[in-house]
Amino acid sequence: MQQENWYLLSDEESIETPAVIFYQERILQNIKILKGMVNDVDRLRPHVKTHKCLETTNMLIAEGINKFKCATIAEAEMLGMANAKDVLLAYQPVGENINRFFKLKRKYSNTHFSCLVDNLQIAQKLAKKASSEYTTVDVYMDLNVGMNRTGILPEFASILFKLLISIFNINVRGLHTYDGHIHDASMEIRKQKSEPIITWLKRLKEEFESINGNKLSIIAGGTPTFPIYADETDFECSPGTFILWDKGYQDAYPEQKFSIAALVASRIVSKPVNGLVCTDLGHKAVAAEKALNNRVFFINAPNLEVQSQSEEHLVLSTDEPENYNIGDVLYGLPYHICPTVALHEKAICLISDKSIQHWEIISRKRKITI
Repeated sequence: MQQENWYLLSDEESIETPAVIFYQERILQNIKILKGMVNDVDRLRPHVKTHKCLETTNMLIAEGINKFKCATIAEAEMLGMANAKDVLLAYQPVGENINRFFKLKRKYSNTHFSCLVDNLQIAQKLAKKASSEYTTVDVYMDLNVGMNRTGILPEFASILFKLLISIFNINVRGLHTYDGHIHDASMEIRKQKSEPIITWLKRLKEEFESINGNKLSIIAGGTPTFPIYADETDFECSPGTFILWDKGYQDAYPEQKFSIAALVASRIVSKPVNGLVCTDLGHKAVAAEKALNNRVFFINAPNLEVQSQSEEHLVLSTDEPENYNIGDVLYGLPYHICPTVALHEKAICLISDKSIQHWEIISRKRKITI
């Protein structure tokens, strides 16, 4: 899908900027590529943190994907609104989020919700709440395999598992791990770093199944290691960025053939001195956690070089200032699409028939109704 000028909107004058643009045809193509990378679509559990959008979720469901992963209660509620069959809240709920999790279960009864645990006390609180509501809660044990963000270390997992299965109202459904620390450009290095993780997961699964006699699932990886886990036919895979793709992953992982399906639209708002142009693409419109020159790449102005960025402005330099006019629309490819999408209330979506729709980024909110 590399046709020239695929990204252009037909009526640029009516477009408010800054904005994020989704391209429906390319999103669908990415979903089909994803399905073609596994032997069974039921092994797919994509993470919705990237798109946070009901319409995109509906596209995934229409393609036969029924399992999902999310990180916030709002993302989980968006999936409930879509009548997704199986939703893992890939976060250990604490504080009020425990109550919110059970409100989700009550309100969206057609969706099966589960969550992560890596701590006995939280599991006991979940069990107590489940008991008070005359229900049970399904959990996945979260394993720390090197990212050191969440999860229990594999060497302590057996102790926790035995304690969890002794708690009434708790059902341990499987193991979960996210290996976000494995993001090397070399596929061979990613494979080498993934091998001990795969060994741990398989060994623990076998051990735990022998303890309680129940078959357990393994949910592992993100986008960088997705091709590796896709070959492990007992694993569920949970990539997220694949759906929209971005400059960072496009450069780092050329073996994955996903297409860019989202851009940011920006306008030149000033030419303060000769050789500089200023656009409206500030911190509030494109993810700013990376180095200044690794935030956005303008595909229709590739020679512009970023000089500075603030909340509402992005200043760029050019050797050809005569080629740029105030009001010109620049189409930017973000280096990190996930937090970029979360900065926008709605996405302009170019539909397959070239019409325009506006899709709400509904789960960018911390709360929808619950």
